[in-house]
Amino acid sequence: MSPASRPSRRSSYARYDGGPDPLAPPVDLREALDAIGEDVMAGYSPERAMRELLRQGTRDRSGLDDLARRVAEKRREMLQRHGLDGTMEQVRKLLDEAVLAERKQLARDLDDDARFAEMRIEGLPPTPAAAVTELSDYPWRSSEGRSTYEQIKDLLGRELLDQRFAGMKQALEGATDEDRAAVEEMMRDLGDLLEAHARGEDTEQQFRDFMDKHGDFFPEQPETVEELVDALAQRSAAAQRMLNSMSPEQREELMQLSQQAFGSPALMEQLSRIDGLLQGLRPGEDWGGSERFEGEQGLGLGDGTGVLQDLAELDALAEQLAQSHPGARMDDVDLDALARQLGDDAVVDARSLADLEKALRDSGMLTRSADGSLRLSPKAMRELGRSLLRDVAGRLSSRGGQRDVRQAGAAGEQSGATRAWQFGDTEPWDTTRTMTNAITRVASEGRPTTGGVRLDIRDVEVTETEARTRAAVALLVDTSFSMAMDGRWVPMKRTALALHQLISTRFRGDHLQLVSFARYAQTMDIETLTALDAEWDKGTNLHHALLLANRHFRAHPNEQPVLLVVTDGEPTSHLEPGGSVFFDYPPHPRTLALAVRELDTAARLGAQTTFFRLGEDPGLARFVDSMARRAGGRVVAPELGDLGAAVVGSYLGGRTGGQAAFGSYRDLFGGRGFWAG
Repeated sequence: MSPASRPSRRSSYARYDGGPDPLAPPVDLREALDAIGEDVMAGYSPERAMRELLRQGTRDRSGLDDLARRVAEKRREMLQRHGLDGTMEQVRKLLDEAVLAERKQLARDLDDDARFAEMRIEGLPPTPAAAVTELSDYPWRSSEGRSTYEQIKDLLGRELLDQRFAGMKQALEGATDEDRAAVEEMMRDLGDLLEAHARGEDTEQQFRDFMDKHGDFFPEQPETVEELVDALAQRSAAAQRMLNSMSPEQREELMQLSQQAFGSPALMEQLSRIDGLLQGLRPGEDWGGSERFEGEQGLGLGDGTGVLQDLAELDALAEQLAQSHPGARMDDVDLDALARQLGDDAVVDARSLADLEKALRDSGMLTRSADGSLRLSPKAMRELGRSLLRDVAGRLSSRGGQRDVRQAGAAGEQSGATRAWQFGDTEPWDTTRTMTNAITRVASEGRPTTGGVRLDIRDVEVTETEARTRAAVALLVDTSFSMAMDGRWVPMKRTALALHQLISTRFRGDHLQLVSFARYAQTMDIETLTALDAEWDKGTNLHHALLLANRHFRAHPNEQPVLLVVTDGEPTSHLEPGGSVFFDYPPHPRTLALAVRELDTAARLGAQTTFFRLGEDPGLARFVDSMARRAGGRVVAPELGDLGAAVVGSYLGGRTGGQAAFGSYRDLFGGRGFWAG
């Protein structure tokens, strides 16, 4: 087929309207989970935490608060820019022009009737509405004046129609008597249809006949009578709100002028009939509201009604974006309305938030517990733990003075990480990595690899090993109210979750027990601790917590005990022999003595002990210093942001008798394969 005979092919392009944007970036669940996890640990429910995330937005997308702010700004700007006297100003201007033209004509006429006409013109009422009414039967001598006066009646008719039927003002400009008759017929038929619908006597055929005959008046092209009623009622209610927003004087003038629309009160009678029917069919519309317009840009009746509709749409968007009612979802947001009011960029942000909400609900990150409440799922806890460990790894790697002690031999166990060979290393080679390095090097130099590859010392990687002493770890965290009151609640939980993640993924042979202590102590799993809410409860029962820790150490006699205590206060309560709790402040000597006794027991069991002192309380500092000296342990007073790194670093050292024998922290946390799965 010759090129000339080939059928031509044309391509057309339009806005994509087939669902989610196929080119949109993927949803970043990791960032979302970090934010939700932080709020959950602060005491929020997962549902509320998700709502907060959607409210604040993400790094790349605006949140609901920002969209709501833009909605409020546009609403405020519309009220500050516009006024409601646009039609009145137009009427006043046309009236002045008509009267001026008539005065000029009367000045040229010399008969007595002209003098009587001049007196009538000079005696016109001061208000435009009354003057227009007074001139309704005036015998104009000036053709220009008569024509201008007729424009007033025509303008009023078109404005009143435009209030109820958008676009009517422009459509009827320069309309003929036949056009006006078609409008009157449409309104009579519309009133009949609405009356039949109100009685429940309308039929689908009646609606179809109406639309076939008058459909050009309704650009919305409603498919059912209900859709027609919705569109008309929204516009009619906005017209009523505009009337309510006027001053009493403006309202009175408008009602007088309305009787002159098209030179007859018949139009207002038809409109009043339709308004009454619509108000009965849609009583839930806002028929009684009003707005305070403060601007100087006057609005005509039709344009003003459109502005009131926009304001109502903005109010609805504000409510949708607030997501304040039970069961609210991002699907509730009207994206078409959002595009009309704020533009396509706002729709992109809203869709991204909706995708994020759906991804969170569908990803398995949230699970519903037996009581019906949402909780972070085990999968979410793992992901959150990984994220916290990345932060810990960065903080540990940035610390100076860390010594890398690498051990090999029969007591060593491969860690899964490799590194470049250094002089003096005795670790076994990682053959796969070494050969891969050699082939990659030779290929990068442009030399063929088919004839074999000669190894270079730079290619060699060795397998790191660890001294694999198993550890029984007890992390004791203070959950007294002062921890939450002084901003230590979330860092404490983050620390526990990071340590739990490290042990459950890298040191699975170790046994971790989490113990919370306030008025009394209790063991709990990481999910319970993470969701724990702060409660006002007097007491810091370190004695009970140490009892539980020592029970844990005895249950694992062949493992290295590691005791980690995070607290911001001296012990103020202890457990009595009968199981009751004793409380006293300042700390009672017996409370201190019982805590010291259990610490001595931990030391006899061989526990490597570290106290993490939070806050600057002198009494606490003296207590933990003396306790650490007695147990042969140490005290760390970290900043809150470094608490996780301090606890994890202490665990890594304590589980092997004080030496961090695991290679560099970067290799430990970021080694190949660690973050997968």
